[in-house]
Amino acid sequence: MRKILIASVAAAALMALSGPVLAQSVDPSAAAAASTATTGRLIPVQTFELDNGLRVIFHVDRSDPVTAVVLAARVGSARETPGRTGFAHLFEHLFFLNSENLGPGGLDAMSARIGGSGANGSTSFDLTDYLQTVPNDALEKMIWAEADKLGFFINTVTEPVLAKEKQVVKNEKRQSNDNQPYGHTFTVILENLFSQGHPYSWPVIGSLADLDAATLEDVQEFYRRWYTPNNSTLVIAGDFDPDQARAWVERYFAEIPRGEEPPAVRPQPAQLSESRRLMHEDNFARLPRLTLTWPGVERGHADEAALDTLMTLLTDGRDSPLTKLLVEEAQITDAVGGASMSQQIAGMVQLQVTGFDGTDLDTVKARLDEGLARFERDGVDAAALERVKTQAEAGFYASLGSVLGKGSALARYDLYATTPDADLAAIQAVTAEDVARVYRTYVKDRPFVATSFVPRGQAELALEGSQVARVVVEPIVQGAEAEVDPDAAQAVVERTPSAIDRTVEPPAGPAPVVASPTIWNADLANGVKVSGIRNNEVPLVTFQLSVDGGQLFDDPQQPGAANMLAALMNRGTARRTPAELENALKALGASVNVASGEERFLITGTTLSRNFDATLAIVEEMLLEPRWDEAELALLKPSITAQLAAQQSQPTQIAQRVYEVVAYGDDHILSRNRLGTAASVAALDMDDLKAMLALWSPSNARFRVVGDVDQAGATGALAGLSARWPDRAVEVPAYASPQPPERSQVFFYDVPGAAQSVLMFGAPSLTRQDPNYYPGVAANYRLGGGGFASRLTQQLREGAGYTYGVGSGFQARRTLGDYALRSSVRSNVTLEAATLARDILRDYGSTFTADDLTVTQSALSRSRARAFETSGAKLGVLEAIGDYGLPADYLSAEAQVIDRLTIEQVQALADRYIDTDRMIYVVVGDAASQEARLEGLGYGAPVRVNDRLAATR
Repeated sequence: MRKILIASVAAAALMALSGPVLAQSVDPSAAAAASTATTGRLIPVQTFELDNGLRVIFHVDRSDPVTAVVLAARVGSARETPGRTGFAHLFEHLFFLNSENLGPGGLDAMSARIGGSGANGSTSFDLTDYLQTVPNDALEKMIWAEADKLGFFINTVTEPVLAKEKQVVKNEKRQSNDNQPYGHTFTVILENLFSQGHPYSWPVIGSLADLDAATLEDVQEFYRRWYTPNNSTLVIAGDFDPDQARAWVERYFAEIPRGEEPPAVRPQPAQLSESRRLMHEDNFARLPRLTLTWPGVERGHADEAALDTLMTLLTDGRDSPLTKLLVEEAQITDAVGGASMSQQIAGMVQLQVTGFDGTDLDTVKARLDEGLARFERDGVDAAALERVKTQAEAGFYASLGSVLGKGSALARYDLYATTPDADLAAIQAVTAEDVARVYRTYVKDRPFVATSFVPRGQAELALEGSQVARVVVEPIVQGAEAEVDPDAAQAVVERTPSAIDRTVEPPAGPAPVVASPTIWNADLANGVKVSGIRNNEVPLVTFQLSVDGGQLFDDPQQPGAANMLAALMNRGTARRTPAELENALKALGASVNVASGEERFLITGTTLSRNFDATLAIVEEMLLEPRWDEAELALLKPSITAQLAAQQSQPTQIAQRVYEVVAYGDDHILSRNRLGTAASVAALDMDDLKAMLALWSPSNARFRVVGDVDQAGATGALAGLSARWPDRAVEVPAYASPQPPERSQVFFYDVPGAAQSVLMFGAPSLTRQDPNYYPGVAANYRLGGGGFASRLTQQLREGAGYTYGVGSGFQARRTLGDYALRSSVRSNVTLEAATLARDILRDYGSTFTADDLTVTQSALSRSRARAFETSGAKLGVLEAIGDYGLPADYLSAEAQVIDRLTIEQVQALADRYIDTDRMIYVVVGDAASQEARLEGLGYGAPVRVNDRLAATR
């Protein structure tokens, strides 16, 4: 994918759920003449097809003045051939860089200028999609741009462009696989589950050796074969006129020539004749992990829904057979994961357990076998099956939070030739007999692939009889890669003839009408302040109770009580066991979670609107009738200890912890680990947790709600909480605000053999209430907050090929804040990347131009059309007002900040808050090859901090 996070989490959730959308097939002979309107129960669409074979899907949703555009090529890694893997993913990267009429970086520049979400994309086994949400007045621009990429792109790919993007893809692999615990697990599974040459037998990112060997001719041939209109689908979802949109689609796409017809795709299920056991000593893992994978079914198979249900019933919840046995009885892990993953031609069924420190994976396997036998003996619980179906319904509604999520899902439903209504109906139709049958057919006594990934030096923990897995880790050699040409994309290219003038960007339409959401407010009798935004687009309600305190209440000498309390509150009530609490919520289609943050506790939930009152009654019970179960506390402590170990395996989390320890100092509670230390976790007892809960006060609390409930309904549901939770005077501890260091210094944490170095450069900075906070956010847009439009990305990634992703920004809380740059870079360019990043920060204010100002103002002002689309965004507005004390009209004030921003103001803000001579430079990487080199950054010899950080665990 183009960015670290996929643009549409909602779409991913929708795929996993197999829930409703619609992409009904249309007869091509009739499609060119007239649209065929088809109406799904939940997401109505129109579909048609151009004469060149391009399939087009429209979904009109006028809830917000935004529109999502998704161009999906029906090509993924499964269309590649052995020896030429990774092409589909490489193309996803290349597609964003240039096209004949957009020009180099033109798509990113246009996205920023029009206030788009930023062009993004993803690649899977079967599909590559390109997606973005824009204000509705920019729809014609996006259709023009997507057509330019599909039909007028390949001439812009040159040898230097290809060489540079190969480095970016390598950085993505290092970040996602080589520099992560368990990062090679999926690759090992694929190579052993599927036969050699099977289209799913290699990972989507491919082989780096294959990418290195790829020639320009290979790339051109791949484009001509697969990037054709008749192998693509265009989805437009949101607020638009379908007749006008169709005219634009025909204008810009119709003349792109049809390509060779793609071959028919047929199921190719994995053929595994015997079980295989593989093991790997993982340089990053701190805990042993066992993954069992069986062949499954392809998308749309009659058994798909039953397999999904089986894996949920086996693992989800405290009374599920595998979780109950391994977590509660054997106490060898804190969770059991399970999933059925169906793709276009094959699928897999998977169980995964990360054991506690020192756990022998043979013990894990024996307990899994025992749990499966117990499931077969006891059969399927009818009530549990109904809860799965209710959760599926709620999960589907939750996935519809954005037009981008809907658009991405529609493209996938088109690929799989399924309809969402039928998929949801399939889940609802699953019977206990179906579940038992698929267990016998696909799991019981069937061959599987078992992978044991264990910490380096602990091979004895691997499953008995395991063979050493083939894991390819690219050696990092200083100076091994040739320098890339930062101006590679600027070469003049030959234009493809067109019947229309494509060189001029289309005009914008009428400006969207953006209205801030209407907020209601109320006060409960006990002092809790309540706010809400009514939104009845889907029958869901999202809510949050925020109570001041959190980690600020922790004892600096014995941290972790706030986190432990929150975790324990999720584990039952005085009336209900943990399993009974989970099941009560599932039956309502609800999810509720208690968490502790740095400055406050949060109880966050989502529920079907018809069950809002019943859900809040359970929340009231969780808060006012805690279980205080010593047995649960005994189970919880090893889980937290395992989380501490997992933190030590994640380079990005290590960098964050080093920064906190150095920046906040010994006297500030936020320099402590939120989870606590191994010693404090062991020492904390129930009395400590009871004392922590006694600090929760209604007068320090806010309740906010967004969704299909009005003010009367919300306050009525809170009546019990108001009556039963008495107010008390509680003062939240105050700490002195950390200050930037007097001089810059480099702090190095050694991870021997790291393929990447994690960079975090920053200093304490603005709080959320500071009047300079939002001007600072605006000033940072062109530096590191504007995604692919930012200088950091354009120079470190697009120009030098040093990284897969980089960004900078203000992280503000109520009591303190930070400004920081974050990136993961190729290990052998650590000094070069650090120097370039530092110089970009240092020079930003003095080089900020009038064009930068124009882009910043346009991007931030026009993006307000997208600002309130999702429930999460609306909840964020209420959070800013309630938790951070912003005025009710802060959104209008921020709009004025953008309009009045000046070059001189940006320069002054940069000079004051982005001072590279008063920063903390954290680097996590391979000390043997990189630490000494960093003295060249000019801040003296780096300070090794492994021991200092170890003292905080």
